[in-house]
Formats: sequence, C-alpha cells, structure tokens
Amino acid sequence: MEELLDYEEDEAEEGEYLDYNYSPPGSAPGTLNIPDDALPTELVLIDYDRRQAIHRDLKDVDECISYLDKTSVSWIDARGLGSEATLRRLGSILKLHPLVLEDVVNVPHRPKIDYYSDHLLIVMRMVRPKKSGEGISSEQVSFVLGRKFLVTFQEEPHWDCFDPVRDRIRRNIGTIRHQSSAFLTYTLLDAIIDSFFPVLEELGELIETLEEEVVANPTRETITRIHDLRRDLMMLRRSVWPQRTIINSLIRDGDELIGSEIRIYLQDCYDHIVQVLDIIETYREIVASLMDVYLSSISNRMNEVMKVLTVISTIFIPLTFIAGVYGMNFNPEASPFNMPELEWYWGYPLAWALMIAIAAGLIYYFWRRGWFENFSPTKR
Repeated sequence: MEELLDYEEDEAEEGEYLDYNYSPPGSAPGTLNIPDDALPTELVLIDYDRRQAIHRDLKDVDECISYLDKTSVSWIDARGLGSEATLRRLGSILKLHPLVLEDVVNVPHRPKIDYYSDHLLIVMRMVRPKKSGEGISSEQVSFVLGRKFLVTFQEEPHWDCFDPVRDRIRRNIGTIRHQSSAFLTYTLLDAIIDSFFPVLEELGELIETLEEEVVANPTRETITRIHDLRRDLMMLRRSVWPQRTIINSLIRDGDELIGSEIRIYLQDCYDHIVQVLDIIETYREIVASLMDVYLSSISNRMNEVMKVLTVISTIFIPLTFIAGVYGMNFNPEASPFNMPELEWYWGYPLAWALMIAIAAGLIYYFWRRGWFENFSPTKR
C-alpha cells in the first residue's frame, strides 16, 4: 500500500515538472505532433558485420535502402525529431507501424515497450547533468528493433552515452560485430542504465555537502537546494522505475527477436537497474531526513540566540532596577528618608560597585549551572 501511494504521488507531480506533447483529442492514429522546438533530423548509419564496419552520415534517408538488403546489421541513429518528412520516409522504408512514429515524437513519453508483427518499440529515458552544472536533464531515446536493423530516435543530436558502443563497433572490440541487432539493442540499453551511476555519484557528493551545510550553517539557499535535489531524485525515479518493468518484460515475455542468449545478458541489465533504484530510494530517504535536520538546526540556532538574550536580559534587569531607583528625583534636604546616600562622598562609586558585584554574581551563577557550555560563535 505504501509503494502504491508513492507511485500515485509521483504521477500527480509528474505533470508539474514535464511539458507533455500530445496530439489533439480526436486525432487519427499515427498523427505526428512534432514539438515546435524539435531539432532537424540527422541520420547516421553504422553498418557492420564480422569483416567490416561502415560509418556514414546520410544526407538522404533513401541511402540506407541498399544497406538494409544485406545480411549485415544496420544501426540507423536518427538525431532530432523535427523533420516529419524524413521520419515518415524512414518509417515507410522500414515498414514501421504508424503508431511507432507517433510514440517516438510524443515526448516526453513514459518508458514502455510495444510488440508488433516483425519489430518492437522500446521507449527509454537517458539522463545527464545539466550544462550549467546544477541539476539533471533527461532525454527520450526510442528503439525500433527489427531482424537486421535497429533504429534509435534521440531528441538531442549532439549528446548521448553511446560513444563507447560506437567505438567497440569501429575497433571490433568484444563480440558485438559477431552478434545480431538484438545484441546491439541490449548493449545500448546497458549503456543507458550504466549512465545513471555517474549521475548518482554526483548527487551523492551533493548530499554529503548539504548534510554538512545543514548542520553547520543552514540558510534559505540550503532549503532551496534540498528541494531541487528532491525534484531531481523524483525525476530519476520516474525514469528508472518503468525501465525496470521494460527489462523484466523482455526477460520474461521476450519476443522472437530477443533470443534466449540475449535474455541472459538482459538479466545483468536488470540487476544494474535494481541497484540504481536502491540507490535512488536511499537518497530519497536521506533528502527527506535533511529537511527534518534543517528545521532542527534552525530551531537550535534560535534557541541559542534566545538563550544569549535571556542571559543578557537577566544580568541587566537588576542593574536597570538600581539605575532606575537612583534616577528618581527626590530631594534629600526635604526629608532624611529621601535617599540620603545621594549626599554620601562615596555614593556614586558604591552604586557602581554594587551593580558590578550583582552582574559578576549572576555570571558566576550561570557558569556554575553550565549555561555557557553550549555557546559557540556562528559560522559564516
């Protein structure tokens, strides 16, 4: 029940943080509602087999047709979702279901997997630190797997976590050039999942910094950073949780495109994504406790301030009383009871001595009671 409540909370807040792009109600199936800020589509082809690997920037989508007829594996990387004609022509060449392209351009889409007759669609989310160095940004990556091809659709054309995979293909490292397109899909999925660990490492360092700051010198900026960190962790959880379901579905349900050998590799992916989720949940608990620590620190600082003011006020109350008494305008000549000490030769020094003695006595009393033990200068 507790897990269900967390899920509902995430769903309620998801719309607050993400700007969804959906087709108008009543649109025909397969309608491509491309975002206004989508970048033009760039096509990059990597075609490989055991003997060679070809890397080409395609100026025209029809250039990939000659490679799709071969027995080699063709990886078409579509970077940017802004060219509708290019996307539709690519879907026509590969005979993709109309709903595939609709899900590809509707960003951000919840990670999912759809099975079709001769291909399948996998929608994932890839995360990275923002260029400003503060916070995390995410990007949708869609995979369309066929028997001899794999198409990846990315929102941003200039960044991804697939460079190590490209390098392995180019240099023929490992067995990737001896495997099928399904193995390539596994490799890219594994790269996406592994890219969460550096992000979590940075968040862990930020949490340690905030822990020290919350205890030593909490400020209004501190609570803002805690709130931003909480949002980042929530975004990570929304990205990772359904991706665990996707990997589990590929292992359990599978498809004729995903053989038994690939499922063994996917089990390793599943272990990694469970580890990522454990780290995220641990960080969420720590960040939630940081709020309590922040409030306690603020309360303790206020108590220390009030304690200092109380001690000062307590010391000056009797001194103020003495000064008030001797500030009254009585004439000692009118009556012997009208403050005769005002006529004493040592009256003024005696008044000072009395006030100093009272203040020193109170300070000694407070010291013996241990009231000064917790006094410490405020760190700035």
